[in-house]
Amino acid sequence: MDVLVVDDDTISRKMIAHTLTTAGYAVTTACDGREALSVLIPQRHQLVVSDWAMPAMNGLELCRAVRSSDLRRYIYFIMLTGHHRPQDTIEGLSAGADDFITKPFNPAELIMRVNAGRRVIGLETRGMTIFALAKLAASRDLETGGHLERVRSYCRVLAQHLHGQVKHRPMLNDEYVQLIYETSPLHDIGKVAIPDSILLKPGNLTDGEFEIMKSHTVRGAETLQASLDEFPNARFLRMASEIALTHHEKYDGSGYPSGLAGDEIPLSGRIVAVADVYDALTSSRVYKEAFSHERAKGMIAEGAAKHFDSSVVAAFLAEESQFQKIHVRYSDRELERTAATGDQETQIVGQRRDDLLSVESATAAASRLGMRIGGT
Repeated sequence: MDVLVVDDDTISRKMIAHTLTTAGYAVTTACDGREALSVLIPQRHQLVVSDWAMPAMNGLELCRAVRSSDLRRYIYFIMLTGHHRPQDTIEGLSAGADDFITKPFNPAELIMRVNAGRRVIGLETRGMTIFALAKLAASRDLETGGHLERVRSYCRVLAQHLHGQVKHRPMLNDEYVQLIYETSPLHDIGKVAIPDSILLKPGNLTDGEFEIMKSHTVRGAETLQASLDEFPNARFLRMASEIALTHHEKYDGSGYPSGLAGDEIPLSGRIVAVADVYDALTSSRVYKEAFSHERAKGMIAEGAAKHFDSSVVAAFLAEESQFQKIHVRYSDRELERTAATGDQETQIVGQRRDDLLSVESATAAASRLGMRIGGT
């Protein structure tokens, strides 16, 4: 995260900057409020540490100017001050300050308060963005509700299991587990860019139509990347983008859109692949009945090291009872949705065929299901 440090005292400014740089923050400095505003407007800082007493424009005036400006992002504002009176705190909060640090500052306290500000910014931005994009997906996908609840829960179970393994420990911490739970519902966000004539087509897709359908991975990633370009510190957007792009890649390199293989596929994409396919297999669709857990389990196990990462499959097999509980927990919602939509369900035939047929070939699926399912 980029932090702007504002202080007219050169020594104090350098000490604050050094403390935060050592803690891993990218730091820009300004010597007064006016210079700070000139930096904030063209750049993308989301956190400011500012001294209160400065010439030209003091910290209080700077804070008011930030709150009244149209920067299209929230700036977390920490006031560094030698003022200790309650009325000073009230005045600072009224101006829009989020937190205070007393001078002379304690380096450990400074880092702690900046870390807290980063968490607040991350949670606020993350929640708003995920909600908005999930609602966008819901506007096009009649299956969204129950499917997304189950997939995100499956992903959390898999990530929590992998969290305990030495192989994944350097990357997979508690924050990662929470991130994949929150961002996995955006895996098919790119389908909002697919024409209704293809997305809702009740019959088989042609080869050309299937190529367009597959583009939902790239279109979703592009949508999320555009948001990431605007908010580069939002780590959740980075994970959401990589999930959207890679959840149809296969471990043996035969997936799409890029034919990535093995560990070239981000772990998040490998986790969502198992969760998404399991849900597609065990859910009822117009073109097929729901497969039993045992049948879906066998198909996923057969896909280890081919379609799926073997370690993620092993996590699935170890946690299969949790998958069954999640499926039951959210099945009522799926039933309620099906009853409410009634005949509208026929409009979405083929929408999840790519998930089903990513496990089985079209010929094998047609043979097993006794019906025509097309080549997607």
